[in-house]
Amino acid sequence: MDKKDDKDNRSKGTSFFKALADFSNIGFSIAASVFVGVFLGKTLDNLLGTAPFLLLVFSLLGVGAAIKFVFDFSKSEK
Repeated sequence: MDKKDDKDNRSKGTSFFKALADFSNIGFSIAASVFVGVFLGKTLDNLLGTAPFLLLVFSLLGVGAAIKFVFDFSKSEK
């Protein structure tokens, strides 16, 4: 009986760390997508002199990429 309880505790601990890894993966991916979009937009605006236009466009693309990542991630977990 002790072995069964020990296995249950291990699986609970393992599932906790897997969930923690999944949530941190989602968080970092969202932040990275938005950051890259803002960085590219701001850099291109400075080079081309089209201030806030490309920043807005690439920021929205970054947010869209983040949303797509979350949907793809949720599909892969099923």
